[in-house]
Amino acid sequence: MLRKAIAASLITTFLATFPLAAETMVKEVAVQADLQAVQNATAAKRWATLSDDLENAIVARLVDRIADDGVKVSVDIDSVELATTLQSAAGVAESKLTGKVNITSLTDNSSFDSYDLTVEFAQAGPLFLPDVDLTAITTDSKEYYDAMVSAFADKVVEKLD
Repeated sequence: MLRKAIAASLITTFLATFPLAAETMVKEVAVQADLQAVQNATAAKRWATLSDDLENAIVARLVDRIADDGVKVSVDIDSVELATTLQSAAGVAESKLTGKVNITSLTDNSSFDSYDLTVEFAQAGPLFLPDVDLTAITTDSKEYYDAMVSAFADKVVEKLD
C-alpha cells in the first residue's frame, strides 16, 4: 500500500514538473508548388496536382487538431528533383522534394516557425506497401508520387508536435 502511494506521488510530481506537451492546433494549411523543375513530361503530369495533394495529405493528418485559433501552416515547394530510374539504380542521384515551411499565428506573435524541409526518396521508400516491387517503381509512377507526398506531409506534421 505504501509503495502505491509513493508511486502515485512520484507520478504526480513528475507530471507537474514535466507537463505533457500540448499539440499545436491548426487553422489553415496552404501549399504552393513551382513545378517548372520537373523536366520529364510523364512525371510532370503525375506531379501537376502536387499543391492540392500535399495540402490534403497534411490536413488529413491534422483532422483532430483543427481550431479557429490555430496556426497557419504554409508550404512553398520550390524544388522537385526526380532521378531517372537508371540514376537511382546506379546510386548516383537521389530524388528530392524540397520546400519552405512557415508556421504563423494571427493571435500569438510568439507562435511561429520557419524551416526548410527536404524529403528524399530513401525516406519515402518505407511507406510503400510490403507487396510493392521497389525495382519496378519509377519516378512517374503513382506509388512513387504517393510515397513522396506522404513522407513530406509526415515530416511537416511531425515538426508541429
